[in-house]
Amino acid sequence: MTRERYIKMIAGAMVLISSLGAYFLNINWIWIAVFVGTNLFQFSITKWCMLNNILKLMGVQSEMDCCKDDKC
Repeated sequence: MTRERYIKMIAGAMVLISSLGAYFLNINWIWIAVFVGTNLFQFSITKWCMLNNILKLMGVQSEMDCCKDDKC
């Protein structure tokens, strides 16, 4: 799996967990979804993502790397 897919999967899971937590536990769980949305918005403007850097350090390939090597 590529870094881009991991980023989408983790962001989606965090929003889902936040929504369920806000509904079933406490409304303050919604702040996780606000944080994720803010980070996605910031990433669209600046092209910088902390999770992308972390995954890169862990050795996860990007889509560009996979297209070159045909490994993904």
